[in-house]
Amino acid sequence: MKLLATLTIACGLMTVSLANAAVDAAAAQASLKESGCLTCHAVDKAKIGPSFKDVAKHHKGQANAEADVTKHVTMKPMITIDGTKTEHKALKNTDPAAVKNVVQYILAQ
Repeated sequence: MKLLATLTIACGLMTVSLANAAVDAAAAQASLKESGCLTCHAVDKAKIGPSFKDVAKHHKGQANAEADVTKHVTMKPMITIDGTKTEHKALKNTDPAAVKNVVQYILAQ
């Protein structure tokens, strides 16, 4: 009986962990649109900036991928567009969970 209870709790915790790890694509896309990111980026094709697929490919297998992309979408780093340095826009929604969702969405492409 005790083993069954332990297994039930363990399975429940694993389900919660998997649910928390899932990316809410609709929310991520809405945040990207609201923040103006889709003006320069698209999921599968380069525009002014790289596609999200290219960003994910560039960071694939890197331990610091999430931290790097988070910094890029929140810290307004300087970028070069057509030879001109300009400040990269940041996400408007700065809620840590929303930022993490967007970053995971980008890296999942």
